[in-house]
This record gives sequence, structure tokens and C-alpha cells, in this order.
Amino acid sequence: MNTNNLTYQYRTANIVLKLIVINALIFLVVTLGAFLFGSTPAAVARWFVLPDSVGEILLQPWSLLTYSFLHFGFWHIFWNMLWLYWFGAFVLNLFSERRILTIYLLGALFGGLLYVLSYNLFPVFTEHRGYLLGASAAVRAIVIFVAAYTPQTEVRVFFFNVKVWHIGLFVVLLDLIQMPTSGNAGGLLAHLGGAGFGYLYAVQLRKGNDIGSWFERMIEGVATFFKTKKQKPFRKVHRTSKRSATASPKRESRNEQQKKVDAILDKIGKSGYDSLTKEEKDFLFKAGKDD
Repeated sequence: MNTNNLTYQYRTANIVLKLIVINALIFLVVTLGAFLFGSTPAAVARWFVLPDSVGEILLQPWSLLTYSFLHFGFWHIFWNMLWLYWFGAFVLNLFSERRILTIYLLGALFGGLLYVLSYNLFPVFTEHRGYLLGASAAVRAIVIFVAAYTPQTEVRVFFFNVKVWHIGLFVVLLDLIQMPTSGNAGGLLAHLGGAGFGYLYAVQLRKGNDIGSWFERMIEGVATFFKTKKQKPFRKVHRTSKRSATASPKRESRNEQQKKVDAILDKIGKSGYDSLTKEEKDFLFKAGKDD
């Protein structure tokens, strides 16, 4: 096996594939560790699952995010990664990789917070104490974000064309219907927390309010901090003369660009992505890179 080749493929992969690889590797490590030590996956990863006790969370605050990378069952991780791969591609067609990472992590955070608050505020949960794990809340955030941002976009499901908002509504209703009888009410609450954030983010973004921009800047700051000096880009400042500045074309304002993006998204919702011209696809790709 060519390790260098695998490393290169990982480094050049998009963020959706990287998230899937990270989740899969952690699943294998935890499962193998439990087998080698004759223990359970929960015992191996107990410092990274999200407990329902506020006192325990204070001792391991990182678990508000790390739980979303842990899975103890094959089908659990399989379905989560399949949904992530499918709907993550929608986000990547419209926005930068930082945005999908923001939706994933903040969706997990909101899902985890709703889980913890519910278990500590509502007496009905006192008899079913436990912990939370899995990427379901983060993935739900991505699914509902797509459903709310481009609701009229159609996808092929078996032999039928289905609008993405129908899929979003279906998964939310499924969680609500299962909650009274399911033994995983806490997990379903986390799903709804992630879905709620995804919906809020999409609605605000359509209005021109990027409520996740602070988190994107934080991610970029953390990534820059861990880069070595050789990796950090060298910035060279050039003075621009008044003549060249006057001669250069004026950039479109942010509002004008957003109007064009909205018009293209409406066209996608009505006729699908394939109906776009090459110029429209190039503009949409560039707008996503600039976000």
C-alpha cells in the first residue's frame, strides 16, 4: 500500500470526503480498541461521548463536538455517512468548504445542547439517563439547510423526482413520530436540535445574514495558528496608482452578487442544476469560493 498516495488523496479530497474518512477511522479505532481490551466501545470512548450531566460536561466540554464523530454500530455510521455524502454535495455546489464544516460542527453543537437541556429540564427523561454519540444531529443540520435554502430543487429517488423540502419534512416528521415510543428519545431530540439550526442558518442566509461567519473565521484562525511559517502564505503589499485603480473595472457590490446567486438558485429550484448555462455554473462556483 502506497501510504504517500493515500495521504495525497486525503489532502486533495473535499471536506465531505474528509469528514467521512475521519468518522470511519474513529469508528475502526474505537471498535478495534474495544476488541483488544475486551471492553465495550463506550468504555474506550467515554471521554468523548456527550454525557447528559452538566457536571460531567464541565469536566469534558470538548464532548459537545467530539460526540459527533463517534459511532458504535455499523449501520449507524453507514446511514449517517450516506446522508452526509449525498447532501454535502449540494452544499459544496453552492458554497465553500468552510461553510459545510460550519454547518456540521454548529449543527452538532446545537443538537448536543438541546439534548443536555432536555435531560436536565424535563422530568420525563430522569429515568433514562445516558450519553449521546453519532453524527446524526450534524448531518440533520446539513440536510435541513439544503431543504430550506433550495427547497424547490428536485432529486431522483428510485423512480420519482422529489423536492428536497419534501425530504427535509419527512426526516423531521419521522423523528417526531418516533419520539414517544422510541428508546432513543434523547438522540431524536439532538436530531431536532441540529435540524433547527440548519433551518435557521438557511433562512437567515437567504436574507443576507450569515449567522455562521464568526465560526468560519474562528476555524480559519485555528487552522492558521497550527500552520508552520513555511505553510503560511507570504503576503506582499503592492501600491496601486490612482490611474490603474481608475482603469480597473469596479467590482460588483455584495448585494448585486447575492441577487444573481438567488436568481440562479431559483432557476435550479424550477428546472434543476443541469438547466444552468456554463456561465451561470461558473458564476455560482466562483460565488461559493468567495464566501
